[in-house]
Amino acid sequence: MRVLIAAATGLAVALALVFTLTAIGTPAGTTSPKPLLTTIPEHP
Repeated sequence: MRVLIAAATGLAVALALVFTLTAIGTPAGTTSPKPLLTTIPEHP
């Protein structure tokens, strides 16, 4: 019975977290127009 209560509590906490993040929404940000440049070391 304790396992059932623990599972229900965990599920409730997870759903509350998801609903909270959904209500807050995604942060308003923009991506950089420049691509990330990577350098490859020269082979000898």
